[in-house]
Amino acid sequence: MATFLNYLVVLVLFVLLTLPSFLGHARERRIDRQLEQAENPRPRRPEANRSAPGRRPVRRTVAADVLSPAGR
Repeated sequence: MATFLNYLVVLVLFVLLTLPSFLGHARERRIDRQLEQAENPRPRRPEANRSAPGRRPVRRTVAADVLSPAGR
């Protein structure tokens, strides 16, 4: 039983010593992914396809057509 506890103590100490390194590595990879996405953004999909499922598309009114610069 003492041998098992010794192995367990060594394992716990190993995890405690390596955990910050693994967490830092994961954080660095996340930051690298964010920087890469900022440098190479994905092309945007057309507006009609971006609506969430179950949501109705925005209906245009006559007033919106008259007031918008594109309607002129």
